[in-house]
Amino acid sequence: METIQAPAAPTRAELTQRAADLVPLLRANAGWQEENRRLHDGTVKALADAGILRMRMPARLGGYEADSGTQLDVSIQLGRGDGSAAFNTVAWWVASWILGLFPDEVQEEVFTSADVLVCATLAPTAMARAAAGGVRVSGKWAFNSGAAHSSWKLLSAILPTPDGESAAPIIAVVPMSELQVIDDWHVAGLRGTGSVSTAVEDLFIPAQRYLPISSLLQAESASKLNAGSPRYSGPAIGHISATEPGKLIGLAMAAKEAFLERMELRGIANTTYSRQAEAPVTHLHLAEASLKIDEAGYHGRRLADLVDAKSATDEPWTLQERAYARVAVGRVCQLTHEAVNILALASGANSLYSRVPIQRIQRDVQAITLHALHVPSTNLELYGRVLCGLEPNTFLV
Repeated sequence: METIQAPAAPTRAELTQRAADLVPLLRANAGWQEENRRLHDGTVKALADAGILRMRMPARLGGYEADSGTQLDVSIQLGRGDGSAAFNTVAWWVASWILGLFPDEVQEEVFTSADVLVCATLAPTAMARAAAGGVRVSGKWAFNSGAAHSSWKLLSAILPTPDGESAAPIIAVVPMSELQVIDDWHVAGLRGTGSVSTAVEDLFIPAQRYLPISSLLQAESASKLNAGSPRYSGPAIGHISATEPGKLIGLAMAAKEAFLERMELRGIANTTYSRQAEAPVTHLHLAEASLKIDEAGYHGRRLADLVDAKSATDEPWTLQERAYARVAVGRVCQLTHEAVNILALASGANSLYSRVPIQRIQRDVQAITLHALHVPSTNLELYGRVLCGLEPNTFLV
């Protein structure tokens, strides 16, 4: 396959501005997405037209191979616009990055254009068995974010060894057309992500289309043509973790913006304050929330800088740095969740109406915080164990 001739990659500033320009559209489509439980077609088209969906695709196939700092800046702006749009974009980025570790012929099969989207679930909730030329997989996967607009899916399954004595997870890529889509996304937060379930029964997957998850975690690439790129250097936990903070920081910033806008239009019920801005308690709430957002930004930036610096030099990661990649995301979740809750609780009963964005932002941040890789207490324990010289209690570092 010939290399796709793409224009020169936009700069960080250009991509960030493109994302900022989309904020009004993302906010306008957020209500429709909540009602219809998936992203609006116009949202996805706008993201594609801005080049944002190709940021982590291989450059030789029309992508930009953007660094982690650029991802952070862009996803902050997307989070300011809408949590579901930001969440799905990050999920598509992660899937694109993972595909860059697959054999080159598989990448070329998937990325037939620069705007092909791949949804992914990394939890191995299915079983595989060896078959001539590949494996056969049966099972079901929840949380397929962006499935409605994806052409391919990354799925994970447990593959026993030939002797049956042990088993290990694999990750595979299959066309969405080969999956059963189960419309079960009836949830409280991130409703617009359309994270439906999918299932297969005895699906054959050729050998070139799957990798051991252990190879993915160590970024052991099966690609020859991407091997020299810094974007594919270093462990997966660093690259994947660094994609996460921006959307949360952006959501918290959006909550603050919404709070400030409404603050000038309301008083505080059952008090003499006709302007909320005049009340000392408002000053305390706003200051506390603002500092938490700033602190979340610090961890997001520190993690992005760590990944980009390590990738540029191909310097090995220490175990503590790997654990920090996990705990940084957990800390950003904790801080932004706390900040948004402060602002939501100070927004009055009228903020419960669906037309007021802060209630949706609060639900979206909580939903992101519940993600298995994000839970603050789990990640704090992991980091503390490593700091104490103990072995990690997870293979996801």
